[in-house]
Amino acid sequence: MERKETKKKKPGTSAGPAKKAKPAAAIKGGADSARDLTIPIYDLKGKVVENYKLDNAIFDGRVNKALLYQAVVMYSANKRQGTADTKTRGEVSGGGKKPYRQKGTGRARAGSTRSPLWRHGGIVFGPHPRDYHYDMPKKVKRAAFLSSLNSKIVDSKWIGVEAVMIDEPKTRKFKALVDGLKLTGKSLFVLDNLDDNTRLASRNLRGITVKNYRDFNTMDVLHCDMLVMSKAAIEKLPERIGK
Repeated sequence: MERKETKKKKPGTSAGPAKKAKPAAAIKGGADSARDLTIPIYDLKGKVVENYKLDNAIFDGRVNKALLYQAVVMYSANKRQGTADTKTRGEVSGGGKKPYRQKGTGRARAGSTRSPLWRHGGIVFGPHPRDYHYDMPKKVKRAAFLSSLNSKIVDSKWIGVEAVMIDEPKTRKFKALVDGLKLTGKSLFVLDNLDDNTRLASRNLRGITVKNYRDFNTMDVLHCDMLVMSKAAIEKLPERIGK
């Protein structure tokens, strides 16, 4: 019988059809990564007056959930007081007398009634006052902050207002603004200038938090259902982020 010769395949080649290379735009995220992100700007009566275009160099719509998790853990840990304390056998009052003789009772030997094995005794390996505070690198904290803002953009939970004008410290004044914007749930107002009238008028409203644009962080953004920023505060965001 004649032996058929088969051509040897070169190493690293496949018999299947050649795969087409992905375009550069698809690898980097396509047109979505380069799209313009805007947020609506409302007046005090709740009407849209313009769509504010955000800086593409800062806001790209990408959300890094791993960084958000790290930021939430850090801010939660930094809120802990760390004052929990338990008493060891040396700190519990009493127990100075040997409860019974060493031998002859049939019981296990004991030298103190404050042993951890006894009721009302000391605690072994219990919590003691400590500091839970720690920090993240500045670049990581900044990236987490941007991810929190991008998440609000993606979920359409970020709006702007022309200005917040409160002429007297009355709750009904700020309540009229909240009703005009039709806000429900927890809302975070970020202003470029937080005066006493605005602070006093908003503090009695349930679910409403008002902060200066320099003072809010990743945890504040994630905790709210709607992020409301004044137009002036939005314009100062690059300064806040440190562009």
